Amino acid sequence: MDDLPATTGVVGKRGAVTQAVRSMPEQEDASPRAGRQYIWWTTVVSFALVLSALLALPNQTITSKYVNDLFVFLDGAHRIWSGQVPNVDFHTSLGALTFYIPAAGYGLSGSMGGAMPVGMAIVILLFAAVAAAILGSRMHKALGLPLAAFLLLLIAAPANPGERIGDLTFAMFYNRLGWASLGLLLVMYLPHLSSARSKVVDAACASLLVLLMLYTKITYGVVELAFLVFLATDRRRIGWAPLALGMIASSVLAIELVWRGSLNYLADMRLAGENSGGLPTLGALGQVLQNNLADLTVYALVAGIFLVLAPSYRHFLFTAFCGVTGVLLIEQNFQHADILTLGPSAAVITQTLLRTELPRLHRKARLVLPPLLAFLLVPAAINSAAAVAIHARYAIAGWGEPIPLPAFSGIRLVETWSIGQYDYFVQYNRTLAEASDVLSQLGPSQATVAVLDFVNPFSAGLALRPPVGDSAWYHWGRTLGPDYHPPAEEIFADVDLILDPKWPIEIWTANGMRDIFAHYIARHFDKVRETTNWRIYRRKT
Repeated sequence: MDDLPATTGVVGKRGAVTQAVRSMPEQEDASPRAGRQYIWWTTVVSFALVLSALLALPNQTITSKYVNDLFVFLDGAHRIWSGQVPNVDFHTSLGALTFYIPAAGYGLSGSMGGAMPVGMAIVILLFAAVAAAILGSRMHKALGLPLAAFLLLLIAAPANPGERIGDLTFAMFYNRLGWASLGLLLVMYLPHLSSARSKVVDAACASLLVLLMLYTKITYGVVELAFLVFLATDRRRIGWAPLALGMIASSVLAIELVWRGSLNYLADMRLAGENSGGLPTLGALGQVLQNNLADLTVYALVAGIFLVLAPSYRHFLFTAFCGVTGVLLIEQNFQHADILTLGPSAAVITQTLLRTELPRLHRKARLVLPPLLAFLLVPAAINSAAAVAIHARYAIAGWGEPIPLPAFSGIRLVETWSIGQYDYFVQYNRTLAEASDVLSQLGPSQATVAVLDFVNPFSAGLALRPPVGDSAWYHWGRTLGPDYHPPAEEIFADVDLILDPKWPIEIWTANGMRDIFAHYIARHFDKVRETTNWRIYRRKT
């Protein structure tokens, strides 16, 4: 983590940044270009290796909140290693990569405790290679390297953006990946710094970013696809942008030939859409604007300078796209602050203006842009760096209370500043321990288990065979509701035991599932045990 101040601090050196970027030649011959790429790859990949090592080497997962979300990813990883395929053998409105990433981490680490840290370490290294290729060909090091550090830290941070430092969680990692992926794609609005360019490399990088999000969280993928179409209408990018769109289309077809789950994926997302509602309300958008007023004001100032000094309808569309999509994306996330498209967009604007010899780009504008950019990048980067450092410290020291399921012993619940969250999940752990003891008494090890709650931690935590046809997670008002939900005949068809919690992790989901599935359970299952925290039903013979 000692590298962070050295990279982000450069932004604050106003004169140095301005002079360095202005002195950058418009064309470079092959030898300086090769040296430039070597510096980029060495710096960016080295930083990525440090972040990956801090996450992966302890082979432990530290969390202080949103433990139920973590269990969703681990259940999906367990299902994949049990031979199941997302959207084919189990329902999910999240993309398949949401589960293949922790599954890869589990395969490499050999433990559920290492599944998320190692899986994210793989993503960091892949993202670093794409970032070096895109940023290294379009931005000066004084701007591009801090932006690369910002994006890599965002992916590495086991924390939900906009929350307090020390609130550790791998929950909703797909949102952090989405922000970083979209932020990097926005940089492709910039032209190349040199005449030598590779259309194939650009197209491959852009298509990889879009495909990554189409199969992780599709809302980001759709926004990225729209931006790529916007770039394809620019004659300066007519070579690589249409090629990237062609690569995406052919990749989607190839993936479907192997996966055979695209139609089910769309059906699961449609079900989620029917339960979660339609377009955001004015009240919800107003709350987003209020929570992010400072960042939006700074970005509006940067965009205003940009449009006054370099008026262009494409520049206007670019700045409007970044601001509007950022507001819409954060509104549909479980996130209150930090619109993380604003910093990368401001970096693109700063790079454009400082490299352009404009008569109206006077000294005051050159001085004000770098600190405004730093305002949008540095606080979020510090928060992310702190999350990585705190997680590494706790993981290396082995601090925290282990989750009381055998396969989850490498996952530790720690108390930071979220005392209420800690107490809540400590109580939840006690219910898991009780259910584990009862299950060991009730049935054979091959019995399949379902839980009337947000997530089922027992298949992965006890190394049980996961049922086929159910869902990796349930959320009342999101993935199911009183009118729209998967049929009971499908989700319980392969279930031997149903656990009904008296102390659920998500009360609305548990109550809703009891109501809509009560008749089916009464006809096909008998209650065989009741404990302090659970009612347990076994399928009738």
